[in-house]
Amino acid sequence: MRLHQWAYLDAVNFLSKFTFKRGYNAWLIWLSFYVSKFRGKAIHWGLPVSVSIEPTTSCNLRCPECPSGLRQFTRPTGMLAMDDYQMVVNQLHKQLWYLIFYFQGEPYLNKNLFEMIKYAVQHKIYTATSTNGHYLTDENAKATVTSGLDRLIISIDGLTQEVYEQYRIGGALNKVIEGTKRLVAWKQKLKSKTPHIIFQFLVVKPNEHQINELYQLANTLGVNEVKLKTAQVYDYKHGNKLIPSIEKYARYVRAADGTYYLKNEMINHCWKMWHSCVITWNGTVVPCCFDKDATHPLGNLKNQSFKTLWQSASYNQFRQDVIGTRSNIDICANCSEGTKVWV
Repeated sequence: MRLHQWAYLDAVNFLSKFTFKRGYNAWLIWLSFYVSKFRGKAIHWGLPVSVSIEPTTSCNLRCPECPSGLRQFTRPTGMLAMDDYQMVVNQLHKQLWYLIFYFQGEPYLNKNLFEMIKYAVQHKIYTATSTNGHYLTDENAKATVTSGLDRLIISIDGLTQEVYEQYRIGGALNKVIEGTKRLVAWKQKLKSKTPHIIFQFLVVKPNEHQINELYQLANTLGVNEVKLKTAQVYDYKHGNKLIPSIEKYARYVRAADGTYYLKNEMINHCWKMWHSCVITWNGTVVPCCFDKDATHPLGNLKNQSFKTLWQSASYNQFRQDVIGTRSNIDICANCSEGTKVWV
């Protein structure tokens, strides 16, 4: 089966999670977002369609543009507890359509990951996670399939060890490839259509010449889809060795004076503020995945219900700030909203 056919089946699987309550909730969110844009005043109806929850902040690698890899968090590090996770699902499952087990860190380091996935699957929520692929042992590969996980993103940012380790510092490409083989083998053995396996390729200057080979490898291994992702870098103004030389793969453009600037226009709205949020391992809710160090906490689920937090004055004020003066919000300064993240 061709890659685009697998992508179609994944989309069908996602739509199969539809219920009237989820559809009505999605319509409310869409409507309130566009009414807010039109009026210039933030209002919100409904609950999030998509939530990212963080299994852990721990990671085995030291990727140069990741605060987890750099060990630069100022917020606490730890593991998501099963009870805290179930509390979130119990409050949101009727409206929640898409649950992502990822924010920072390596999800497979949380020993309860598969039980967490199963709990969401029981509530007919579409589930996904992202991994660096180093913990896909035979046991974990089988457990991934039997958990009912709908989508698994495997980061593979180079096709030779020399190229791969320039970004995935401390990583071993052969572990990623062998783990992928195990996962595909268990899918075939168990005759399972899920998880939908995606090779995610973060395009940076050291690996941009390997893109064509990536598709060949994916086909050979039985991977269902390939996604090319543009890379966010923190220090880009005066150039960065990771910025691709092929412009369509870069989030940044070189100006006449030699400095770099973000491609996207700083528009005063953001769909993420209406349809999704991120929950850290210890229950703190932050606006989006660009708030990696949780510098804009909007509340904590250990102190209040999700609905109360989501509809609070402080959360709506943040949405209002995005509509009014988004350029003044630090996490928005290097944001991909309005930029083509996936190529």
